[in-house]
Amino acid sequence: MAIEMWVAFVVASSVMLAIPGPPVMLVVSYALARGRATGWATVPGVTLGDFTAMTASLLGAGAILATSATLFTGMKFAGALYLIWLGIKLWRADTTLSNLHDSAKGQTRTGMFWNAFVVTALNPKPIAFFVAFVPQFVDPARPALP
Repeated sequence: MAIEMWVAFVVASSVMLAIPGPPVMLVVSYALARGRATGWATVPGVTLGDFTAMTASLLGAGAILATSATLFTGMKFAGALYLIWLGIKLWRADTTLSNLHDSAKGQTRTGMFWNAFVVTALNPKPIAFFVAFVPQFVDPARPALP
């Protein structure tokens, strides 16, 4: 891939992936509860989730989801159920504004990483995005792996 195409892909992907969705909201909620340092745990989880979605999309999951409304809906519901579960867990926590920071200390960075990964990987938006977007930047005449 030519450097110009790669830069265009990185810029366009960054803009599209920064549009608020469940992963961005999760990262923001952790940042509000525990401070900016949580980015070291959540951002790699979101990145791995997006990489997983991109890989699954390029391996054919995107085409399958595009042709099967049932699977697409099932994936949306799985992601929604996970977000609901996280919300109920947060709602049931004994938290007030005065002890918000202290109550969030029970969540480990590993737990935040995996929550960010699962929320991102179960979000169907990246898969649909990669199916529609990535082929514009692929040169079929060149080897696929590099």
